[in-house]
Amino acid sequence: MAVNMANLCPPPFYDARLYPNSQGFVDGRLCQKIADGVSCCLPCPVADWVYPDSFRTISTVANWTAALSALCCLYLLLSWALLPVDKTHRHYLSICLTGAVFLMNMGFVVPLAARPAQCYDRITPHGMRTSSVCGASGALIILGGWSGVMWAFLRSLSLHLQICWQVGVGRPFMYFAQAAGWGVPLIGIVLALVFSGVSFRFGTICHINHENSLADLWVPLIIFAGITVITTFATFGYCVKVYLASLADSSASTEGSGLPSYTNSIRTMTPRQAYRRVKRVIALQWRGIAIVLIIAADVIFFSVVFVFQDNIVESVTEDPKIAESWVLCLIGSSGDKNKCLKEASKFVVSQATIASVLLLLGLNGIWLMFLLGRRSMLVGWVDLFKSLLGRGDAKKKEFVSVDARLDTKADSRSYEMLSRENSTVVTPASAVHHPPTDRKTAAYHEQTATRYHTPSRSFSAPRSPIQRSWDVQQTFASPRGPHSPPPPPPTPPPPPSQPRSPQSPRSPRSPRSPQLGFETATRTDQTRVWYEPIGYGDELMKNARKRNELRDRYNIIGLGMEAAGIMTCIPVGVIRGVCDYGDEHKNKQWQPYAAAMAAAYAKAVLARTSPKVVVRIEGQVI
Repeated sequence: MAVNMANLCPPPFYDARLYPNSQGFVDGRLCQKIADGVSCCLPCPVADWVYPDSFRTISTVANWTAALSALCCLYLLLSWALLPVDKTHRHYLSICLTGAVFLMNMGFVVPLAARPAQCYDRITPHGMRTSSVCGASGALIILGGWSGVMWAFLRSLSLHLQICWQVGVGRPFMYFAQAAGWGVPLIGIVLALVFSGVSFRFGTICHINHENSLADLWVPLIIFAGITVITTFATFGYCVKVYLASLADSSASTEGSGLPSYTNSIRTMTPRQAYRRVKRVIALQWRGIAIVLIIAADVIFFSVVFVFQDNIVESVTEDPKIAESWVLCLIGSSGDKNKCLKEASKFVVSQATIASVLLLLGLNGIWLMFLLGRRSMLVGWVDLFKSLLGRGDAKKKEFVSVDARLDTKADSRSYEMLSRENSTVVTPASAVHHPPTDRKTAAYHEQTATRYHTPSRSFSAPRSPIQRSWDVQQTFASPRGPHSPPPPPPTPPPPPSQPRSPQSPRSPRSPRSPQLGFETATRTDQTRVWYEPIGYGDELMKNARKRNELRDRYNIIGLGMEAAGIMTCIPVGVIRGVCDYGDEHKNKQWQPYAAAMAAAYAKAVLARTSPKVVVRIEGQVI
């Protein structure tokens, strides 16, 4: 509230006694004492007097840039929340980092929408206690800055542990990251608002005040940002070291054909093996590395510039001689700031530096959009809107048989695979004799079609070795286990000394000669090996009627795409883990278990196979 008294200060300055009971942020005034009881203060806002008129335009552009960044962050967050994970590849580190940048951008958007007054009176700026917009803007910027630095640090730490120390970051690290990523920023903002506060310093955005700001904000922020940068560069240094070591690695075991080693110790890896592992991680994480470096660099730059600006303002207030030439210029020009900008530039941060800081802070969301966004997100949104509007692919729905359930997720991994009719390749008949049983199978297992004849040069079925070492009728399995197949027939197996030639004719229902097996059988209670014909193709099969038609034509029991095109060309064995075994049993959660079972079985096979034992089939090596 102004007092009716004479202004003893030359223009454009005002006497501080004219506004004795101001409720704004009084410490934000820029005043100098010229006599006992007389202090002359620069009109508010101070930034308008030390920067040209284009400074307001730059501030507005920075705010609109931050608004665009906020929209980019919102798009990413909604995509991660609403779209399937195969379209977005979401991760909690990316989600939380984007949320932190969104909060910081909202600190620029709030004053852009509210257009608050920067000054409580002619010489006093608004603070968080007199302007709710100022308090919200400053709190969002501090909280977003703290959160961005913490999540950048946690992402850098996660990458460092994976690459340099080969430590898996699982659920415990996620809990720790959530506690640190949001807990530390909450503590930081409470300390900053209680011991420092925010006010309009320059522009339409509120920033932290100078008092205690080094202890409660700038120093901790710079420490965490510095650790983030150091950790990231240490990780890069390790990658360079591994790469250089891989170039000099001449170990025969690196690229040898021996049995693989299953140890996870980084000390037992050759340099080239370590390089391949590091290369895979970098290929998956380079986007996260880039955004971590960008945010850390922005925060460090922002902190250094504002600390420097605070020190300049405090030095001008304590030592009037620093700005004496500028003050005399303003008095001599009757308040024309344009004639005194040259003198003002000697003790303020340049306009280009301030503009770059504000723009870089506003661009973080756009960087996130380019680095973490994916084209598949757009496809996912199109599919989502089509499903909401009921405009799905009508042709596909009409093509599906009435006895098959349409998979609404449209995920290729949840369907059985089959090729076109003219390119279907079918595995040969079973190599193991099926014992007779009184049980009746379903109609689609009846052998009513002509048997598939293997081409002369086909290796889709294993060929007989030189000497039989395993009898298919011999088993150590429990004869009547709860999951055991029917008991074997009473007829004895053919003697080992008289193996049947693989080229000898046989009827479709005659016992088939054994093909391949382990030299020794392992005792088990409920385990047997069965081999049945499976059709292979290169096209997704979604129609049960067409599937049944091909089943009856080629007398197959299953459909798949794995190893299609090579089963009849090279001697190869395919190990699968089956998870989708029926039209109404589609569940992605089973796939990792099936894959793990197949991998474990493949490991067991390789572990029991000696490199010295080689079976040669028509000049090729199995």
